[in-house]
Formats: sequence, C-alpha cells, structure tokens
Amino acid sequence: MAKGKFVSGNIFRHIVIMSSTNAIGLTALFLVDLADLFFISLLGETELAAAVGYAGTIAFFTTSISIGLSISMTALVSKAIGQQDREKARRLVINVLVTGLIISTVVAAVAWYFTPELVSLIGAKGITHDLAVTYLRILLPSLPVLGIAMSAGAALRSVGDAKRAMYSTLAGGGVNAILDPLFIFTFSLGLHGAAAASVVARCAVAWVALHGVMTQHHLVGRFHYKPWLADQKEIFKVAIPAMTTNVATPIGNAYVTMMIASFGDSYVAGWAVVGRLIPVAFAMIFAMSGAVGPIIGQNFGAELYERVRLSVKRAVQFTAGYVALLALLIYLLQEQVVLIFGAQGDAAELIRFYCTWLCAAFIFNGIMFIANAAFNNLGYPSTSTLMNIGKATLGTIPFVYFGGQWYGAVGVVAGQAMGSVIFGLLAWFWAQRILQRLGKDEHEQDELPVSSSLPLTPFCSSRAYMCADSEECMISDSSSTKEQ
Repeated sequence: MAKGKFVSGNIFRHIVIMSSTNAIGLTALFLVDLADLFFISLLGETELAAAVGYAGTIAFFTTSISIGLSISMTALVSKAIGQQDREKARRLVINVLVTGLIISTVVAAVAWYFTPELVSLIGAKGITHDLAVTYLRILLPSLPVLGIAMSAGAALRSVGDAKRAMYSTLAGGGVNAILDPLFIFTFSLGLHGAAAASVVARCAVAWVALHGVMTQHHLVGRFHYKPWLADQKEIFKVAIPAMTTNVATPIGNAYVTMMIASFGDSYVAGWAVVGRLIPVAFAMIFAMSGAVGPIIGQNFGAELYERVRLSVKRAVQFTAGYVALLALLIYLLQEQVVLIFGAQGDAAELIRFYCTWLCAAFIFNGIMFIANAAFNNLGYPSTSTLMNIGKATLGTIPFVYFGGQWYGAVGVVAGQAMGSVIFGLLAWFWAQRILQRLGKDEHEQDELPVSSSLPLTPFCSSRAYMCADSEECMISDSSSTKEQ
C-alpha cells in the first residue's frame, strides 16, 4: 500500500486543497439551510421562522452524535492508511459504519419520542412549539442516513479524497435546493415540505459518499460480528470523547436559544437567521478542523513533528485572515441580509448587532476548531472534550445569563461571543504546550491518536504552493530525507 498522502509535499497546499473542497460541500449544505429559512420567511409568518430556529437547535444536537462518530472514522482509518494496512482500514470502515448506524438509530428514536419535551425545554410555546415538533418528527427518522453519510465522507477524507467527499455534500445541497421550493410552494406543503426535502437530501449525500467508498476505493470490508465486537474498544476510545465534545456545543446553543426565547419569538426568528448565515459565511472555518486533522494525524504517525507544528501554524494564519475579510463583508452587507429575510423590529435589531459587533469574534471559534483537531489527532481526545464542555458551560451560561439580564437579547449573543474568546485562547495555549512536547515525551501518552475532518480556499497560485517560505521548504526537505 502507498504511503500516506500528507507526509510529504507542501503543507499549506494540502490544507488549502482539503479545506476548499470540503468547504464547498459544506457551503452548499449551509446555503440550503439558509434557503430553507428564506423560503419559509416568504410565507410571512414569524412563528414558522421561529419554529425552524427551535428545531435547528435540537437537530444540531442529534447531528453532533454523527459528527463524533465521523471523527472516530477519520482518526482510525487515517491511522491505518498511514501504517499502510489497507485490510485494517477496510475492517474499520465497515465496523464504524455499523456502530454509527446502531447509535444514531437509538438516538433518533429517543429524540423522536421526546420531541415535544425537548422543544419545550428550549423555550418554544404555543403554535411555534407545535410547528417545531412537526418539523423535527419528519426530519429525525433520517438521522441514521445522515450518520452513514457523514462517516462515509470521513472515510473518503481519510484517504485524501476530499473531492468525492465534496461531491456527496454538493449532491445533497443540489437535491435540497431543487425540492425546497417544489415541496414548500408547488405542493403547498409549507414547513412539512422543507423537512421532507431535507430528508431526501440526506439520502442523496449518503448514496454518493458510500458509492465513492465502496466502488472507487474499495474500502468497505465484509461485516463479521467478532471483529466488530473486538473493535468497539478502539472505536469508542475515540468516539466517546468526540461525541461528548460535539454534544457540548449544541447544549450551549440550546441555552442561548432558551434565553433569547424569553425575549420573544421575533428575537428567536432573528437568531435563526444568524444561525444559518454564520455557517454559510464561515464554512471554510468549520471545514478547517476536518482539513487539518488528517494532515496532523498522518504526520504524527510518521513522527514528522515539525510538519505537525507547521500544519497548526498555517491553519491559524489562514483562519485569522479569512475571518477578518468575511467579518468586514458581512458588516457592509448587513442591511441586505435584513432585507432578504424580511426581518423587522427585534429580529432586525439582533441581526444588525451580530453583523456589526460579533462576527470578528469567530476567529476564536476557528482557533478552538484547530486546537480540537490537534488534541484529537495527537492523542488527547479527552482534552478536547474538557475544553468544549467548559466552553458550553462556564464559557456560556454565566456570560449569557448576565448579558441577558443587563442588555437583553443582544446581551445574550454578546455573552456567548465573550465566552468563545476566552475559551478559544485557553484552548490555543493548551495546544501549544502539547505541540512543543512532541518528540520529547510522546511515548508517555496513553490515549489513542485521533483525528477529525473538514477544509479551506485556493488563494495562492500553484507556484506559490511550491514553497510558501524558507521554513516550510526546510521542513519539507527534512521530511523527504527521513522518508528515504
């Protein structure tokens, strides 16, 4: 089997290619979510937009389970690829898929049964509550399909095939974009139609991703019960911290939504717009963790520690520049955002406040994504879990509570941003300590090296990729010498 793709060559180029392809797919999906809200806003009922906001919070929670399992897929399969053990990679792919299918089915069933209680818990009332419940009960049964789609995409990225992973998400986005107006308006299904379109789109993502894994890379081995059972310890050693990490964020977001709900449905509708605008604008940053994760993982496995450190450095540099540019753009276009979604009153006020003052703070979310990728891939998944739980609790609840008490709904979102700044910096300093110790005491680590999956943008020419600076050339040369 050939050596890992990322253990040689220009690091920044690897990051850009992985990030840009994955970000394109993510942007397509996030744009469809934004289009969902746009089409629903055309129906002219604030309760519908608010219902989507509430439902999105619960859906984010359930999806986080699948994200955690996809991180396990990337971590284990990329490690096997780096070890040039293809049979082990094939066995792990099928075993992680089966484990993910079982877990996501159970989570979907429990969430479906308790949907009314979950929606009430985050503050939905009256007709808005009923609409959110209806939306979720259509969407939730497709969670196992989404889990398979995400894990299959992670398997593709583990072997460096970010292009096919991108195709799968683009397929889902295209299907949803076509079916949304058809179901919502042509068939007069309204909110039900938006949910149904999302279900079909998830099926499209799963089909394309599985096709790439099975027919292009032949990475799905036969399922055997005993090997599957034997692999559970290895799978869950990564998956449990990763799932806990990814569940922490929606729990924090649920608290934010609950606090905003106390100020009325109009603010919730504005928050729903922000919640879909930010992933579209910063898809490249959301993609970063998945892009840099496999790169860190393969180089760590090859003991190329300077390349590991440089991967993290380049990722942070890109994140800072990208967020600064997009934050300025969003600030300049905020009135267009308000106009497009027909936001008025309190909803418009919340959107303007976020676009003006808080977008730039997303740099610290990006730093935390990169730090999490480093924790996971370098054998510290529990550290990632600790940081994310800390951010969702200590970094959210007190800031959001007092922000709401002092400044109302805008204080709630400002409080959440303040917590992100503090924990982003904390995660970064912690990651630096770990990175500096690489090559000195890595043998003392007792946790399984993990990785995650996501992407960037093609800002540099192919010639610039050849040698970003003398530091990277020197590292690349030393890496090549070691490989020989």
